Amino acid sequence: MPETPEAENKDLINRAVRGDADAFEDLVNNYYEVMFKMAYKWCTNQRDAEDITQEACIKLARGIASYKADSKFTSWLYRLVINTAKDWYKSQNRHPDSTELIETFAAEDSKPDEKIYVNQVWEQVHKLPEAEKESLLLVIGQGLSHKEAAQISGVKESTISWRIHEARKKLQAIFGKEQNYG
Repeated sequence: MPETPEAENKDLINRAVRGDADAFEDLVNNYYEVMFKMAYKWCTNQRDAEDITQEACIKLARGIASYKADSKFTSWLYRLVINTAKDWYKSQNRHPDSTELIETFAAEDSKPDEKIYVNQVWEQVHKLPEAEKESLLLVIGQGLSHKEAAQISGVKESTISWRIHEARKKLQAIFGKEQNYG
């Protein structure tokens, strides 16, 4: 969730939706880091995440008027960033790079073996079907609840739970049952 609570940004969001350029600029400044973090967790490559975030800002500018206040802005924004990441990779004819996974998910003081293991797990996460990967990244990577992930993904909460269950089964088949994968 953003460092700036959504409730505090409600007026800013409403003004940006109505076309207030200054409000839109402030909104982007308030949520840029959140957008970047989501893009980075999706692709695990700093340069790609920067490109995706910039593209998401352009899409945000073009689409802010379509935001409906009956849904959470952050849910709508996460969906925009995820879709932008997917589109960006399709246009680049690439797949997310896993070379920076160790730095992304392993603690700085982790032992080398732990970093290698984390890298292997996240490489497998990125090989999961798109829906399962997205669910894991929202719940584990972003720390969202199943309910919040469901709102962002546009599915039922039980669907998110099922996707995570299926992803866990696949990861446990590869790495063993002793690990907890979200």
